[in-house]
Amino acid sequence: MTDRPRLFCFGLGYSALAFARGLEAQGWRVAGTCRGADKRAALAAEGIEAFLFDRGRPLDDPGAALAGTTHLLSSVPPDALGDPVIDQHGGDLRRLRGIQWAGYLSTTGVYGDRAGGWVDEASALEPTGARSRQRVAAERAWLALGAETGMKVHLFRLAGIYGPGRSALDTVRAGTARRIDKPGQVFGRIHVDDIARALGASIARPRPGAVYNVCDDNPAPPAEVIEEACRLLGIAPPPLEPFAEAVKTMSPMAQSFYGDSKRVRNDRIKTELGVRLRYPSYREGLRALLAAEGCAS
Repeated sequence: MTDRPRLFCFGLGYSALAFARGLEAQGWRVAGTCRGADKRAALAAEGIEAFLFDRGRPLDDPGAALAGTTHLLSSVPPDALGDPVIDQHGGDLRRLRGIQWAGYLSTTGVYGDRAGGWVDEASALEPTGARSRQRVAAERAWLALGAETGMKVHLFRLAGIYGPGRSALDTVRAGTARRIDKPGQVFGRIHVDDIARALGASIARPRPGAVYNVCDDNPAPPAEVIEEACRLLGIAPPPLEPFAEAVKTMSPMAQSFYGDSKRVRNDRIKTELGVRLRYPSYREGLRALLAAEGCAS
């Protein structure tokens, strides 16, 4: 049936794919992009049509790939040159008709470091690193595209994402978890299922140009999350490492992760979209992940 809604995702990564699979289960047509032939084949086995795309490899036939799309999502991160999707296919997107909703997945990193203070969607953007500055530029590019074309673009600023196969439980089991002590360091998290809930709620209540923080209710120190994962697994937590020493062996990405400390408000997804978080803190999220593993074994 061709009257079914069709979601096209630029970047079928962890969060976008979880959302896409949920819509497919509801009868939607789902398609999108990935970067490798192996993943493309795996997605095809699920019934998800995938097209190869990255900065150096635009879509071979964008008209055919995007044909019939009613809803559009991009999770492709920007790079030093800009937003790859808009750079490569901005013209194709401008020619699209009938797009009922479009979403861009950004990050709460755009707010920068607030020394543990609170921010909301009206707070000034004060990115502290190159990656966050690139995100701000990408957000502006997507909003400009919406203003130019009338496309109903929405921004979603995601906190630290976790879920099946990607949580503190997994790092503890792998022996790679570190309990780093940086006084005052806090940030928010969001379970991948709650990201999908927020996106679905926005589709049901579109508001072009809207910006939403997608995070849980409990910003917390990273070490606290590792401690809870260890408690659930019955494993002694790793030793507490002073940040000043730990930073010497951190990757640049990990260092940037610890460079910002803030608490992010999520009131808007609740009041505007009616979202009720399934996992309002990492505690509920980790317990549910562990319980699901038990059910699957």
